Amino acid sequence: MSKSIHIYGFHSIKAQLNSNPECILNVFVQTGRSDSRMSEMTSFLNTQEINFSIIDKNKLDRLVTGEPHQGIVAEVILPQLPGQEALISFVTKLSSNPLILMLDSIQDPRNLGACLRSANAAGVDCVVINKDDSAPINAVVHKSSAGAINQLKIFQVTNLVRTIKSLQAQELWVIGLDGDVTTSIYDINFIDPTVIVMGTEGKGLRQLTKKTCDQLATIPMIGNVESLNVSVATGIALFESRRQRQSS
Repeated sequence: MSKSIHIYGFHSIKAQLNSNPECILNVFVQTGRSDSRMSEMTSFLNTQEINFSIIDKNKLDRLVTGEPHQGIVAEVILPQLPGQEALISFVTKLSSNPLILMLDSIQDPRNLGACLRSANAAGVDCVVINKDDSAPINAVVHKSSAGAINQLKIFQVTNLVRTIKSLQAQELWVIGLDGDVTTSIYDINFIDPTVIVMGTEGKGLRQLTKKTCDQLATIPMIGNVESLNVSVATGIALFESRRQRQSS
């Protein structure tokens, strides 16, 4: 049975309307909102022939447990994410050098959403997340991704190490980011078919994931901080790969 969630905010809902309007079950608009932004949204809903209900702010707050909803909430069906078999089939059909982002146990939904936002901005071919020990795809992920989640091809796998080996068999080079090594990402070749693997907040890559990667690299830092937020590090790594590819 399909699961539904309540997403909120203009960016998330507009992205849902533009990409998967058929997944929208209900839209709820805050009573008394007549500003231009809301008027534009309700007009768009009308043109898409999507009905919406007007309810008071307290009811909206309860739908999203107090999150900043901007006066609009939508109930959407969560599509089931494809797995490893679909991923390999997808990769074999890519015509250009693939660039794939793999996220190893990102547990904070805001970080997961921000990583997806960076992935979309950098133009990755797809994102791979693990099924266990990872933040679920929920309303917070939708909001933090600023709609990017609706624009990405996302695969969810049960065994990340097995998936890495399957991608290596397709001649993709798997690079894991790890703060304990000395090789800089600026000395890495990202031009060839590449998988960039990012680890969980605080602990980084799991040991078995780390051992399975073809190469490990770090983001060199000049200041006194020990590490970067995983979403920030993801953006740096992805845009370094994009820079190299555009320069080649």
